[in-house]
Amino acid sequence: MNNETSSPSNRVSTLANFIWSIADLLRGDYKQSEYGKVILPLTVIRRLDAVLEPTKQAVVAKAKELEGKDLLGSPFLKKAAGDLSFYNTYPLSFPELTNDPDNLADNLRQYVVHFSEGAQDIIERFDFLPQIQRMEKAGILYQVVAKFAEAKLHPGYISQMDMGYLFEELIRRFSEQSNETAGEHYTPREVIELMVNLLLHEDDDILSKKGVAKTLFDPACGTGGMLSVAQNYLGKLNPDAHLITFGQELNDETFAMCRSDLLIKAGKGNDAENIQPGNSFSEDKFAGRHFDYMLANPPFGVEWKKVEKVVKEEAARGGGRFDAGTPRINDGSFLFLQHMINKMKPVEEGGSRIAIVFNSSPLFTGAAGSGESEIRRWILENDWLEGIVALPDQIFYNTGISTYIWIISNRKDAAHTNQVVLLDARNQFEKMRKSLGDKRKELSAGQIALITQTYSDALEIAANPTHEQFDKVRVFAPTHFGYHRIQVERPIDGSKPKKPDKSLTDFENVPLSQDIHDFFARKVLPYVVNGWIDEKKTKVGYEIPFTRYFYKFEPPRPIDDINAELRAVEGEIQALLSKVTS
Repeated sequence: MNNETSSPSNRVSTLANFIWSIADLLRGDYKQSEYGKVILPLTVIRRLDAVLEPTKQAVVAKAKELEGKDLLGSPFLKKAAGDLSFYNTYPLSFPELTNDPDNLADNLRQYVVHFSEGAQDIIERFDFLPQIQRMEKAGILYQVVAKFAEAKLHPGYISQMDMGYLFEELIRRFSEQSNETAGEHYTPREVIELMVNLLLHEDDDILSKKGVAKTLFDPACGTGGMLSVAQNYLGKLNPDAHLITFGQELNDETFAMCRSDLLIKAGKGNDAENIQPGNSFSEDKFAGRHFDYMLANPPFGVEWKKVEKVVKEEAARGGGRFDAGTPRINDGSFLFLQHMINKMKPVEEGGSRIAIVFNSSPLFTGAAGSGESEIRRWILENDWLEGIVALPDQIFYNTGISTYIWIISNRKDAAHTNQVVLLDARNQFEKMRKSLGDKRKELSAGQIALITQTYSDALEIAANPTHEQFDKVRVFAPTHFGYHRIQVERPIDGSKPKKPDKSLTDFENVPLSQDIHDFFARKVLPYVVNGWIDEKKTKVGYEIPFTRYFYKFEPPRPIDDINAELRAVEGEIQALLSKVTS
């Protein structure tokens, strides 16, 4: 087994530790929960400055040349900046700001406002300018800026992919300090790599074609990790391909970091304007748009009460995203999936594939007729669920619970039609030397490859009991997960005609493959002689009890072995007591 993991580079760790040490300068003047207000925007600003460094003088010269001319200047200044999509026209670079300590605050403000419009929009999301005055008043502005000027954030030292790691590591540390949930902002990179593999692996032939262009959307994009990893995957497979990325993010700070990432990488599928702020449910910035691929790690178990009115109004109108039903108010996971399914391309236009990570709740929460059950029914009866992969526990930063990757597609090939793959990858992990929050396990590159290949070969594996991965795979028809929920009544003693005794009402789940009356006669009537089914109350439900399909009975140890072990322990205890009392 390949033990190589997809962990960040040593440079990322070194930089994260260096920048984290700068936060110590804020101690006393800022609460720990406020450190991110300074450190995160300055990390972005310093990175932008480092990227602009080689063309800084050319941009300043061109800005001076255009001064007073009503030319807006943008195309000329972008060209002077080496065709980057942003620039800064202030004469001083970030490190040069420290050459004039007495005027540092004013110069830093001027430096920030001299960024081009797109970059300024990003910095404004951090609400950074008030922090300049606050640090100046506290007497720590020079020390903080001088330290950041030393940070090695030049592209020649740290790649844009590793900058994503750096942002996420800083967020994780600040979130731990303020008891926030870092997992709301980003996903472990090896989990993203697996999701991207599962999403794109089957399309390698399509994606290898010269000049191919595809779209990818993440409605809860965080710092943009999923978008970056997907682009990296396609770039390795086909350097001539274009993966045009789109995303929406609710949190201002993570939105700003995601957009700054695309601002720097502009071109070949990267446009910072494709990353939009706001709540995906109440402010759908991509209404009416459809995408080839979609990825998401929506927050686990987060309530949607703030957007309840908007969501329920859309569901009531019909013809929108939430027609299938709405889940309980304390978990909006299924809202994200419905939102994404709404953005699948029609089959005649090529269709779409989706990879989304959930906790266990969407598998089975909600009885027949509930919002969750109706959503599962809608997905399964439309034959959109391609497969589910169970991940190891303790693999996310903010929770140790079990998680599952769902693969949704409206363009299944003939072999996968009316087939749902369940893949148990819970034992595929490496123990981490040092835990990060609740994360104590990680996937190695070899394990990611094995899971991907096993998923790809699942139908073949399921048909071959001698295959070494057979015990990890199950394949079922979508209707296998459906059932009729029947309401069984019993009469009040001596009542004529029969009146149900509501205290004795019971329910049974009958697989869709079985006739409810046959089931009742065989399984219920022998124990409830005078019972009957209330036909009007019968409902159809769907659930996916994933772990039940992979349960292995382990017989208890022989009683003689247990007794022998107990006698041995008793003997040891007696020996110890005799030493104490002698």
